[in-house]
Amino acid sequence: MLHQWIIFRTALMFLTRIPVGRLPFSQANLQASARYFSWVGILVGLVSAMVCIVANYLFSMPLSIAISMMASILLTGAFHEDGWADCCDAFGGGWTKEKILTIMKDSRLGTYGVVGLIGMLAIKFLLLLEISNNTSAILLGMVMITAHSSSRFFAVTIMQKLPYVQDIDSSKSKPLANRKLTKIEMGVLLIGMAIPLIVLSQISTDYRLPFTVYHLPSTVYFLLLLPCYIFCIFARRYFKKWIGGYTGDCLGATQQITELIFYLGFLLLWKFI
Repeated sequence: MLHQWIIFRTALMFLTRIPVGRLPFSQANLQASARYFSWVGILVGLVSAMVCIVANYLFSMPLSIAISMMASILLTGAFHEDGWADCCDAFGGGWTKEKILTIMKDSRLGTYGVVGLIGMLAIKFLLLLEISNNTSAILLGMVMITAHSSSRFFAVTIMQKLPYVQDIDSSKSKPLANRKLTKIEMGVLLIGMAIPLIVLSQISTDYRLPFTVYHLPSTVYFLLLLPCYIFCIFARRYFKKWIGGYTGDCLGATQQITELIFYLGFLLLWKFI
């Protein structure tokens, strides 16, 4: 158990800026830490949810959501947002594998990256605001937690299915590129995604939308994973077509988009089913 605790803290160190104390660093622990990425997502989502709920006692919901989003960005050091912006620049401005990878490694932010980042944050804000308009702050917080955990799960699935293609010595995902997770490790990752979704499905009946007429069975909420899974299939094909595999930026972009898709799916599920 002590070893697993060290691996979990290593995952925290890699994905967030949360102080984890002194760790006995090893590349093996860093490679194994991907099994806890969905669990780290739970923690990031929990902090975001708590900030939103507490802020809502003092400010309006739109401002509370904005503060919550900023809190999650500060907590992760904009780790995933940076990957999304780099992918926008690289795939938007590059037409060959070499050009795409060159742009992706450039630390400067281009027009595609700026537009993509602003668009992503704006749509995320509007989706969370739309959800909050039809339910309680508590349920909104649970949606945040579930979205953060599931999106990090799907990012790891990209890593499992594609080869790594960037110069390993200059990549943010260098330690994770050397091996795939075992079935047991994937099980740990899957549990970290499933727990928030189960809790969400159980508490949602207590905070139903005004226009919801029929009780939704708990299993229906697992449909929220379907569009995320479909997106990952297309993302894998797209990454493989253009660069032959994935980079660390591709994983960050996948996390951002699947988080967005989860919010959109939740809103549509409650409105039309």
